[in-house]
Amino acid sequence: MNGPLATRTPGEWRGLKEALKLQARILFGVIALLWAAELADAIVFGGALDGYGIRPRSFGGLLGIALAPLLHGGFRHLMANSVPLVVLGWFVMLRETRDYFVVAFFSTLVGGVGVWLIGATNSVHIGASGVVFGFLGYLLSRGYFERRFLPMLGSIVVGLMYGGTLFGLLPGQRGISWEGHLFGFLGGVLAAKVLASRVGESRPK
Repeated sequence: MNGPLATRTPGEWRGLKEALKLQARILFGVIALLWAAELADAIVFGGALDGYGIRPRSFGGLLGIALAPLLHGGFRHLMANSVPLVVLGWFVMLRETRDYFVVAFFSTLVGGVGVWLIGATNSVHIGASGVVFGFLGYLLSRGYFERRFLPMLGSIVVGLMYGGTLFGLLPGQRGISWEGHLFGFLGGVLAAKVLASRVGESRPK
C-alpha cells in the first residue's frame, strides 16, 4: 500500500488511535451531559430549567448565554440536535481536537449575545442548535479562509451534506430561534477566521 497511511510509524498509529478515543470521549461526553440535563429537567424540575435560557435584553437573561446550549424543549428537540452535534463536531476535530472547543466557544458567545440583543421581547431561547450552526459555519468557511485544498474540499463536502439546513437561518419558522442559528453560524465563521490565522502563522516562512 502506498501513500501517507503507508508511511506512518507504529508510534504514529498509536497516537492516531489515542486521538480518536479522546475525540469519541469528548463528543459522547457532551451528548451524555445534554441528556442528563434534560432528564433532570423532566423528572426533577418539571421543565422549570427551560426558564434559564436566553431572555433578550433582560439582565437575568444574560446567564442564559452560557446555559441555553445545555437546555432543550423536550427529548425530541434534543434528539434533533444530538446527531449533528456528533457528526459536525467530529468534522471540526479532524485537524485538531482543540478546535472543537474554540468553535463551540465562539458559537455559544456570539450566538448568545446576538440572541440577547435582537431576540423577540418576552421570548426564551434554549437549545444547542446555535452550536450546531456554529460548527456548520466553521466548516463551510474554513476552506475560504485557509485557501488550502483539503479544507476547501471539506467545505464542499459539508455543504453538500448539510447545505439544506441553511434555511434555518431565515426568520418565519414558528418555534425556531433563527436568531440563535444565524448568530451561532456567524460565531463559527469568526472561529474559522481566527483559527486560519493561527494556521498561517505556524506555517514555515
